[in-house]
Amino acid sequence: MLPRERNYLLDMLQAARLAQDFVVNLDWDTFQLDLMCQAAVTRQLEIIGEAARRISEESQAEIPEIPWHQIIGMRNRIIHEYDRINLTTLWETIQLALPELIAVLESIIAFGE
Repeated sequence: MLPRERNYLLDMLQAARLAQDFVVNLDWDTFQLDLMCQAAVTRQLEIIGEAARRISEESQAEIPEIPWHQIIGMRNRIIHEYDRINLTTLWETIQLALPELIAVLESIIAFGE
C-alpha cells in the first residue's frame, strides 16, 4: 500500500468516528428532525466513500474485510442522487456498518505502524 493510500485509510477512520460522534446522543426520532446532523453525517459518508475510491484496486484487494464496492456505491448515491437520500439507510449505516468499519481500519492502521 502506498503512503498516500494509508492517509486515505486515516481519512476514512476520522470521518467514520466523526459521523458516530455526531449522533452519539441522538435517537432515531431526533435524528430524523435534525437537518444539521443529517448534513454533517452525510458529508462524512461522502468523505469515507471518496477516500475509499482513491485507494487502488490492488490495495483494496489486500483488505477484503472492507466492503469497498458498498462504500463507494453509497458515496456515488449520496453525490449523484442527493435528492433521494434515505434517512433509514444513513442511520443504519452509522449504527451498524461504521462500528465494524472503524474496528477494521483501526486494526489495519495499527498493524501498519
